[in-house]
Amino acid sequence: MHVFCGLKKHKPPTVWLIEHLFPFLPALFLCVFYKVQTHLCVLSLRTFFNMLPIQMVDLQTQYGRLKNEIDTAIQKVLQSAAFIKGPEVAAFETELQDFTGAKHVIACANGTDALQLAFMALKLQPGDEVITPSFSYAALAEVLHLLHLKPVFCEVDAKTFLLDPEQIEKHISPKTKAIAPVHLYGQICDMDAIIAIATKHQLPVVEDTAQAIGAVYTFKNGEKKQAGTMGAIGTTSFFPSKNLGCYGDGGAVFTNDDQLAKQLKMVANHGQPQKYVHEVIGINSRLDTLQAAILQVKLKYLKEFEASRNAVADAYDAVLEGIDGISAPIRNADSTHVFHQYTAVLKDAADQKPLMEYLKSQGIPSMIYYPTPLHKQQAYAQHISMPLTEDLCTRVISLPIHTEMAADQLQHITTTIKAYFKA
Repeated sequence: MHVFCGLKKHKPPTVWLIEHLFPFLPALFLCVFYKVQTHLCVLSLRTFFNMLPIQMVDLQTQYGRLKNEIDTAIQKVLQSAAFIKGPEVAAFETELQDFTGAKHVIACANGTDALQLAFMALKLQPGDEVITPSFSYAALAEVLHLLHLKPVFCEVDAKTFLLDPEQIEKHISPKTKAIAPVHLYGQICDMDAIIAIATKHQLPVVEDTAQAIGAVYTFKNGEKKQAGTMGAIGTTSFFPSKNLGCYGDGGAVFTNDDQLAKQLKMVANHGQPQKYVHEVIGINSRLDTLQAAILQVKLKYLKEFEASRNAVADAYDAVLEGIDGISAPIRNADSTHVFHQYTAVLKDAADQKPLMEYLKSQGIPSMIYYPTPLHKQQAYAQHISMPLTEDLCTRVISLPIHTEMAADQLQHITTTIKAYFKA
């Protein structure tokens, strides 16, 4: 739009068109007369219309929009010099409690620490087993191994990519001491079924909600709860690219249990209930004040961020419905979706790499979350067969989705996907 405003203010249309179209005439000539692939034309027109580069997540533009508030919050901390345990940390914890409905929120250094704190607070013993999906990021399995616990990998639901409750029962043994569902991509697992199984076997549930903060689950009885507030403990990450992300590392733990909250706070602070009194072995994990101040600002916009992401997802859904070779992600009817990732499924695994390369040629990034299941990673290898998980790794593809997506960027992405599948 700003290009055409400039046209009216500065130069006659004929002069402007000659000056600005001239560099693109060779490319356009080739497209018309030599039938060069259509994407060259698209690239030329993209450059002509000055479309901003497409990113998987656009933190720069988001910062520009929130700059005044964020800069003010940062400056306040700098002036106070309360860089560790400043008042913004406790204030943020309280605000996040109010937002999520959790009785207790304990901020910490990062999402991986949040998971470690959870399992340390539960006082599990070496060799104890924790049921969790293999189709996930490595942080949870990593923490279990560091604590000498054993991850028992479980299949996911083919439609939602979430931990399949029917498979959980098959993996429960006398050594099972916890269930750790991962609310992948932005929606919540079947918590009705998971909590029922956990209650039946007297197992705590640790929710990994790093990708689903703000998502809401509706139980069969009509009760609504946010991700991370339904199990014994919930964990999250404030990694910059997360829906609620800071400008560094950060994390938090949620619980509604007073005794667990006391234990979590103590473990996060070198095992100290008070200064220089060490009751248990702990770690040093805290959210610094600068990050808390940034998160205070961004928390106010989290619902707006969610709406923006859903608008992008709706646009993708509408286009993918008409393409035979790729399917939109299925939304769990019992959960809202906050779309940390928009992960589609290809009909043919052979399309995964070619589609990524084609998108890249058009200036469109894409990712595979996750290319190798955990049970096949060298660090966590288990000689088990998980055909559904292994198949999904070869057919999923995640498209750009964030709060600052422009209409021309979104149109370019969907047009390019349709061109690849000749839809």
